[in-house]
Amino acid sequence: MNIRVFSDKHQLAAAAAQQATTALGRAIREHGSARIIAATGASQFEFLEELTKTPDVDWKRVEMFHLDEYVGLPATHPASFRKYLLDRLINRVGIVRYHLMNGEADPQQAIAQVTAEIRQAPIDVAFVGIGENGHLAFNDPPADFQSEEAYMVVDLDEACRRQQLGEGWFKSLADVPCRAISMTVRQILKSREIVCVVPDARKAQAVAKCLQGEISPMAPASILRTHPNTTIYLDRDSSALLPPEVTVALQA
Repeated sequence: MNIRVFSDKHQLAAAAAQQATTALGRAIREHGSARIIAATGASQFEFLEELTKTPDVDWKRVEMFHLDEYVGLPATHPASFRKYLLDRLINRVGIVRYHLMNGEADPQQAIAQVTAEIRQAPIDVAFVGIGENGHLAFNDPPADFQSEEAYMVVDLDEACRRQQLGEGWFKSLADVPCRAISMTVRQILKSREIVCVVPDARKAQAVAKCLQGEISPMAPASILRTHPNTTIYLDRDSSALLPPEVTVALQA
């Protein structure tokens, strides 16, 4: 695992987008196409903005999957991750092959449909984040590190739901769904490369726990440390609780 620390979220986003662009280009050259997993949430805003500005990706050769979606939430809702990805990635760059999890359908049918697609070939690069409670996708603690399924229905804990409220996606905690469909931990780890984008002070505790503590289902994103090709992108705020030897590489 590589850790890269930047002075602010904008420099972080630019560097992460550069790595993502390189990974996509390499996959397209080697396989004729690139398969990606895309994350959502407020922490990904700057990264996706930088990524979609680059002229160096043939997006029509990119096939996209996403990490998670709320059960029962309409695609028109501001918090819908389908809407998020359509607005901030798919429609912006013209991706024509994408597989969005339909949270309004029967969850098991939706899972079966996307699972059949994702298992056709390996994922070249996954874009992920780390939640305030350390979650990876919507795998809240204690996360299931054993499931071999591609997606599963999960219960969202209160810390996760409060994060969604705090980011402004919902008007009240009661409005935040209690269940979601999430890509499993093992499915994420099957990706050839993982780019993990984690800015902001509100993520500092989770970053310290996941990167310095025990690899544990109680710190779900700690499992990224077992992946041979993961890069964690932090800014000054999200890395604030890491020891100095980790953050000496802080870039101007």
